[in-house]
Amino acid sequence: MKRFIGLLQFMTRIPINADFGIDEEFHKSIVYFPLVGFVIGLISFIVGSLGVKIFDPFLTSILIVACEVVLTGGLHIDGLGDTFDAIYSNRDKERMLEIMKDSRLGTNSLLAILFLVLIKIGLLNSIISSNLLWIVIFMPVIARLGVIVMLYKTVTPRKVGMGNMFIGKATLSMFIITIIYSAVIIIVMGKFIFLSSNILVIKLLSSILAVMLFDYLFKNHIYKKIDGVTGDILGCTIEIGELIFLLYSYIIIMI
Repeated sequence: MKRFIGLLQFMTRIPINADFGIDEEFHKSIVYFPLVGFVIGLISFIVGSLGVKIFDPFLTSILIVACEVVLTGGLHIDGLGDTFDAIYSNRDKERMLEIMKDSRLGTNSLLAILFLVLIKIGLLNSIISSNLLWIVIFMPVIARLGVIVMLYKTVTPRKVGMGNMFIGKATLSMFIITIIYSAVIIIVMGKFIFLSSNILVIKLLSSILAVMLFDYLFKNHIYKKIDGVTGDILGCTIEIGELIFLLYSYIIIMI
């Protein structure tokens, strides 16, 4: 529980009046990644449920996206911007890593963030309009489950970095544990609270494979560029993972 709270403090800006610090085995908190996503998802769902009573689906979608950014302190979306600025700069590996550390906003970063936010709002708008707001709960769960692909049998090209405590530290047992309890959360929340159809629950579970497949392909793409994974890449993967989940849900569940 201490590691879960520590990870919640590390990955979000949720005010928690406790200081558990980061020990040498903090990487074991990897198993709690989806659980942190579950907390974010529940809060986003509550915000969306309140918002839809006052605003239309479009404005509610904006509130949900803004809520996530506030909850994470923009940490992951910053990683998205830094990743696109660096990886698609057509420079060599060392220069890419330097660009990733640069706090200035480049054109690739601006466009990546802009299109991600716009597409996310558009998909959420359609989902909410179809009375499927509950999908929001699982969006950060599955994205953070999928990012563990980036932590399994990987290395980092940097000697120092926020992501170094996790990169390459995920074990097969961690992978299995997170998949199992994430699936349980989806089944329990989906089957007994939000959904009435086993088929919908199965479709929701299948989104795990879709997100993980994308993350695996993205990892291979990144490795060709910089021979490893960084903290910015992890944040980027989470953001795009949420988008892939929403897109998959839109196609498989709604259509």
